[in-house]
Amino acid sequence: MAYFENVNKIQFEGASSTNPFAFKYYNPEEVINGKTMEELLRFSVAYWHTFNADGTDPFGVGTAQRSWDRFSGLDLAKARVEAAFELFEKLNVPFFAFHDVDIAPEGSTLAESNENQDVIVSMIKDYMKTSKTKLLWNTANMFSNPRYVHGAATSPNADVFAYSAAKVKKALEVAKELGAENYVFWGGREGYETLLNTDMKLEQDNLARFFHMAVDYAKEIGLNVPFLIEPKPKEPTKHQYDFDVATGLAFLQKYNLTDYFKFNIEANHATLAGHTFEHELRTARINGMLGSVDANQGDTLLGWDTDEFPTDLYSNTLAMYEILKNGGLGKGGLNFDSKVRRGSFEAEDLFHAHIAGMDAFAIGLKVANKLIEDKALDSFVEERYSSYTNGIGLDIVEGKTNFHELEKYALQLTEIKNTSGRTERLKATINQYLLQTL
Repeated sequence: MAYFENVNKIQFEGASSTNPFAFKYYNPEEVINGKTMEELLRFSVAYWHTFNADGTDPFGVGTAQRSWDRFSGLDLAKARVEAAFELFEKLNVPFFAFHDVDIAPEGSTLAESNENQDVIVSMIKDYMKTSKTKLLWNTANMFSNPRYVHGAATSPNADVFAYSAAKVKKALEVAKELGAENYVFWGGREGYETLLNTDMKLEQDNLARFFHMAVDYAKEIGLNVPFLIEPKPKEPTKHQYDFDVATGLAFLQKYNLTDYFKFNIEANHATLAGHTFEHELRTARINGMLGSVDANQGDTLLGWDTDEFPTDLYSNTLAMYEILKNGGLGKGGLNFDSKVRRGSFEAEDLFHAHIAGMDAFAIGLKVANKLIEDKALDSFVEERYSSYTNGIGLDIVEGKTNFHELEKYALQLTEIKNTSGRTERLKATINQYLLQTL
């Protein structure tokens, strides 16, 4: 049956189109530097927000109008699969992503949960045989159920650790069966509320042990995909151990996990950590750790994870600048970990939202590519640091000097002259490129 019968396949119609069910800027076949937009952007639909979320917030029940919600249990899960692949086909997206409990209901026991998951995974696998849409990544939800009240791999309860390991074991098997391109760990409860009752060292040691077990099992079953950590500073836990990319990188380096893990960076998580989206992307990029992206944005007037669809052209441009500088996302993608607003409750709004995000990132891609081609930012940065390309600066970079020689050099200086950072000029340049593209 059709769940979106009022929506046809979304086509690219160009910037002058007034059709709300058309792409204005995202042309999947347009070639940029030898690759199509589809290959460069690698868009993915997030199963949980798109097919499971109902608009519930702390102050009111759900508002979403979804025709599949008339079902329950496994019948509901099956209907969501049908709706999902209809939406994937009509949006023409190459990827999707899910948590285990998104696709199948939890049972009263782990064995029952696994059985439910097997039924739906089999159904998804059948749909994938005739669909272009692949699995970008899957993950195990280890934060919603009350058993994770004190964490999963960092829980003080060894039984919870064991249960979590069994969940991830199953999820890795599903990743293998469905041909996932990555596997994600999001430690929503892997942190603490207060240090008064927390053995931080044991918890972090156990988290590392958990990750090493996952690496070992992936090797055992022949699952050769990047493992991705998704940093977030807080919410639901007061302080999470994967606070941001820098904190996560230090953890991976300490526990000898950098050969197996990269980062899945979410825009809204970056801002919650007090960083810009591009800061987190660059921190990962310059350390060779940029794996994938959860594409969304937050609300600067609200202090929590609002998961809005990414329509900020300026932010998307700077994000794509980092991604292109990274040589692309490799096996990663731009996953819309985004949800329609509570007031956007009609099924068609799911299409309007994805179209808006896909068009916004297409613009960001084109602007970022032009900035790089013209060296509009690179030339200025190169000139700003040119003192390190000759003389004493080159000696510093090449490790050919020391404090004695630097003191001798400094004593001979009669004047130190700095140059302007030209922040406003550079921001105006980005605006100029944005307007020229539009």
